[in-house]
Amino acid sequence: MSHFIKTTMKIRKLITIALIFILGLLEIGVLSAQTVWIDELDLSTVTQGYGIPSKNKSLDGHTMTIAGKTFDRGFGTHAESLLTILIEGNATEFNSNVGIDDEVNGHQPAVEFVVYGDGKKLWSSGVMRLGDESKSCSVPLAGIQKLRLVVNDGGNGNYYDHADWADARIQAEGVENFATYNPVANKPYILTPKPSAKPKINGASVFGVRPNSPFFFLIPATGYRPMKFSVSGLPKGLNIDPESGVITGKLSDPGKFEVMLEVRNAQGRAEKKFRIECGDQIALTPPMGWNSWNCFAGEVSEEKIKRAADAMVKSGLINHGWTYINIDDFWQNNRDSKDSSLRGKLRDEDGTIIPNSRFGNMKDLSDYVHGLALKIGLYSSPGPWTCGGCVGSYNHEKQDAESYAEWGFDYLKYDWCSYGNVIDGLTDNDPYKVSSLSYNGGGQLNTAMKPFELMGEYLRKQPRDIVYSICQYGMSDVWKWGGMVGGNCWRTTNDITDTWASVSSIALAQDKTAVWAKPGNWNDPDMLVIGNVGWGNPHPSKLKPDEQYLHMSLWCLFSAPLLIGCDMEKLDDFTLNLLTNDEVLAIDQDPLGKQAICVDTIGDLRIYMKELEDGSYAVGFCNFGLDIVDISFKEFDKLGIKGTQKVRDLWRQKDITKINTQKDGLTLEVPVHGVLLYKFTSEN
Repeated sequence: MSHFIKTTMKIRKLITIALIFILGLLEIGVLSAQTVWIDELDLSTVTQGYGIPSKNKSLDGHTMTIAGKTFDRGFGTHAESLLTILIEGNATEFNSNVGIDDEVNGHQPAVEFVVYGDGKKLWSSGVMRLGDESKSCSVPLAGIQKLRLVVNDGGNGNYYDHADWADARIQAEGVENFATYNPVANKPYILTPKPSAKPKINGASVFGVRPNSPFFFLIPATGYRPMKFSVSGLPKGLNIDPESGVITGKLSDPGKFEVMLEVRNAQGRAEKKFRIECGDQIALTPPMGWNSWNCFAGEVSEEKIKRAADAMVKSGLINHGWTYINIDDFWQNNRDSKDSSLRGKLRDEDGTIIPNSRFGNMKDLSDYVHGLALKIGLYSSPGPWTCGGCVGSYNHEKQDAESYAEWGFDYLKYDWCSYGNVIDGLTDNDPYKVSSLSYNGGGQLNTAMKPFELMGEYLRKQPRDIVYSICQYGMSDVWKWGGMVGGNCWRTTNDITDTWASVSSIALAQDKTAVWAKPGNWNDPDMLVIGNVGWGNPHPSKLKPDEQYLHMSLWCLFSAPLLIGCDMEKLDDFTLNLLTNDEVLAIDQDPLGKQAICVDTIGDLRIYMKELEDGSYAVGFCNFGLDIVDISFKEFDKLGIKGTQKVRDLWRQKDITKINTQKDGLTLEVPVHGVLLYKFTSEN
């Protein structure tokens, strides 16, 4: 055998031995290598702005298609979206093709895909729009412990932001699978102590009424029933029902009246100072109540309104200051609905608006709600059509204001909707159109103000007080002029949804409005999205428990109107805990009427502070990040808080410590997307 052949055989033998050795290492995991497809992981931990993640499909369940190119693997989601994967240093690379799915053709979505590793941004797609070709993402992951796949809104709202992580996969070593998890805790927990059997008076400590308007105020009180109510110093013209605690009557002359409320039961007595202001301004504290839209949307009816009012009483919410039962859109007849209950004559021969067949006599309905010691609200639009295509108030403003007053309504939400078409000379077009105008001031600002000023004037002329809520999504900096057109509150944002992305983005945008908040003039960041919500398809709020605590805390710090949006007949213990903490609600109802602002930021921790009438401060330590904040806070000079302070935990309703702000630190452990809501009271 030649030397060449012998050498070749030795080389082959060595190669064979090497291959066997390598295969052995692979088999025992020393050199294991694999591809982990994202669609093989548990995607139930994904949070997103709408719907649920779809494995190997688009959000709507179709084959993933980006700019005409199809993909078989990956997952479809919706901005704002987050998936967290624990890879624990065992991955080498993440790969995907990303883009907006073609299924939303005809809309204008925009998103940004971002990959984070251990909190650092590793890759971004930049803003992508419908029709953009997919972008290839290839991100090294050596040493990374925690991988996060994020889809952000592209800057124009998250409407129809159907996003695809196509062919998404991780190259891994030494691992058979990776775990996904949601960093936000999912288990509800109750902090609000149950009310004592002893009597306690809750709610606002000031009430505004105009001269000669009907006075109607229920003293909200908790404790064992039956109770006896009384008021000392009640001005002439007002009377109290000692059984129900309802104060009624009329005041003819302007003035301020300091009175003392008192309630007694078998367990004892309670009293509270109360101020009645008869003058030009009403809604001296933010309105508190319920609105039908986030629960029933277009399925609202008289029966459902009565049931919601009954539930407000039965649940005990009425004893904590919750007052209004508000009917949103779809009480009127609709121009083109296929539902026969919404079709009928829009107005009678005299132009008076006619409710649809789901509603009977509106005066009887308001009497029913008033008979429960609650108040009732209604909805319309300055345009010819509401957002849902029902008849609006355009060219009938005076008649409608008079109808609302004759029916006995106490609140009006006035929604911009189709008025944009009026501006553009179209009175029967798309009710959802805002306007082609861009409101920057001058004549355009006057155009934005005009319809609200008109209805405001007619409401003021009615023989009863009607709280006026302006709804035009914050256009033209409405907080600067809403009070000038008679508004008592005004929306500062687009519609809220029950997602972290929606609630957090709205919250972070409120500082610019704060200086214009005052008694009778409130910035409205939209309704509460806690409990069973769903816009006609109810489901438990997608907000995690800590996110709901943060949501409620911030809205109270913001002096926001508090309008419950959930199904009132399905209030669980956790939701009631959020809605019946009187110390938290007192922050919202504080008569000074100041709105909190962010006074300090430490990483993802934002600190909101609100000055209160008694000289104390409410402070919210709010964690907007994805990691627990565990610090000792000492920067009290940034809060303007000095000296010795008693610190009270408002959710737990207990004093937790006493600190000297010059030398002591305050230990904070704030959960992910959670809050610590404290009250600081000086002891100097």
